[in-house]
Amino acid sequence: MVREGRPAPAFTLPSSAGGEQTLAALRGKRVVLYFYPRDNTPGCTREACAFREALARVRKTGTVVLGVSPDSLSSHATFRRQHRLNFPLLSDPDKKAAKAYGAYGEKLMYGKKVKGMIRSTFIIDAEGIVRKVFPRVKVDGHAEEVLEALRAL
Repeated sequence: MVREGRPAPAFTLPSSAGGEQTLAALRGKRVVLYFYPRDNTPGCTREACAFREALARVRKTGTVVLGVSPDSLSSHATFRRQHRLNFPLLSDPDKKAAKAYGAYGEKLMYGKKVKGMIRSTFIIDAEGIVRKVFPRVKVDGHAEEVLEALRAL
């Protein structure tokens, strides 16, 4: 997993907002980059909706929110529409970005070791440095935890 104080790995991913999103294009802004397993699953929906509800407060800190999963842009479009998500979702089908951040790998699922997306969040500063890592996120209360961290940074 990427460590705090280190440069955030660069990425270029298709965005539900259109075109591609790069980390470089966000220089000058803080970024909450969260990785989640799959659109329209219970935990992922709760997490996305919590970020939706917190977004106005997050933006007041000069921060943008980006969600990343292996799902297609078509899936992201449906997910965003169904849940009125107000931030872009990025498609990482080959899991290249997730692997670069350490958000893909071995995890326990129903007591079994499997490879998959590891729900993780990274706060990246305006210069592209990782300032806070939330590994193996628990969904409930996470958006508020991120907001508190943003205020403290």
